[in-house]
Amino acid sequence: MTTFHRTSTIARRLMNHPFLTSLFPLLLLAAGVLLFLLLASRPVGAALPTSDEYIRGYAAATLQRDFQITAESLKVQDGVITIEGLEASDVIDDRIKTSLSTIDGVRKVVITREGAVVAQTEQREFTPKVNVFLPRDLLFNSLLADPRWPHFSASYQHHLNNDRLEKIGSATFGETFSIYRFGGPWGSLMEVGLHAGVFSIFDLDAESHDLVNADYFVALPLSLKKNNFSAMTRIFHQSSHLGDEFLINDRTQQRINLSYEGVDTLLSYHLPYGFRLYGGGGYLFDRDPSDLKPWIAQSGLEFNSHNAWWNGALRPIAAVDVQSREESDWRADVSLRAGFQFENPDFLSRKLKLMFEYYKGRSPNGQFYIREVEEFFGIGLHFFL
Repeated sequence: MTTFHRTSTIARRLMNHPFLTSLFPLLLLAAGVLLFLLLASRPVGAALPTSDEYIRGYAAATLQRDFQITAESLKVQDGVITIEGLEASDVIDDRIKTSLSTIDGVRKVVITREGAVVAQTEQREFTPKVNVFLPRDLLFNSLLADPRWPHFSASYQHHLNNDRLEKIGSATFGETFSIYRFGGPWGSLMEVGLHAGVFSIFDLDAESHDLVNADYFVALPLSLKKNNFSAMTRIFHQSSHLGDEFLINDRTQQRINLSYEGVDTLLSYHLPYGFRLYGGGGYLFDRDPSDLKPWIAQSGLEFNSHNAWWNGALRPIAAVDVQSREESDWRADVSLRAGFQFENPDFLSRKLKLMFEYYKGRSPNGQFYIREVEEFFGIGLHFFL
């Protein structure tokens, strides 16, 4: 027992050593790079320009819009569309397979009845579209639960145990745009883009709904995608500013000009059944205040259901995002969001999400980053182009 306790004490001291703790993001990045190299070294076919999830959504919308068919038995696997138990004439079968074959990323369309194939297209190999200016989609998908991912949203937050703020209105304006796509190593696709947003919060208890804080974020991302794996490296800037009414009413004891540049890398892998796992880390430089500790780490899990309700217009979604910072001694900042995604069959690239949210951790609002714990519940609408 003495040897066991001595060994466990040494292990705890090593785990809590500041030097080893500061290496955590680097170890996470190294593990991610190793995973990428292992995946990239496997012999696989040509990369598909779109995911199975996108193909299924587009195919379901096409069947509903053009043929008034609800595809309850529609499946997509590696770009192969399979429709089971469809009661239609041979002419309709041919029209369906011809229409679905034009969807980007579809390699084959199979229609079956009672287990027998009644119509199918020939297997096709697709060459990824490269050297494209302003492509329509993104190689690295948005992070649903990341509190600082640029997009358009409006939400209500009820803060707990906060002596300054309780009822908060949150508004964000921003988006990610792909500028140029080109071929990358190992048969992958790569693209450069623009990533920018403004994140604002308003005190709904104040008479004029005071603007409390606004964070400005801009980044230049470089993304890579091969099959179900994607990655993004970005260099970014963030600066935080207090609202005028908040300052005039002398509601802050200390004004902080939080501002920094940074670089980070995120790795993502789409798992079966609509799940997605991601992780990464980064480093901050040109920091103000200068004693702000630089290392950050991030990971998360998302669920985007393959099954949609209301003729493909409503899809369940859920996500958890966990971030840790050297500045807060690596305590986890947890963001949970869950709800529904509304889709228009004619504009599948545009998605409106209604999500309930919960957050506990270091304040995501720059001027209040020194608070020990921020905790709130909320509900919001989030729009992605």
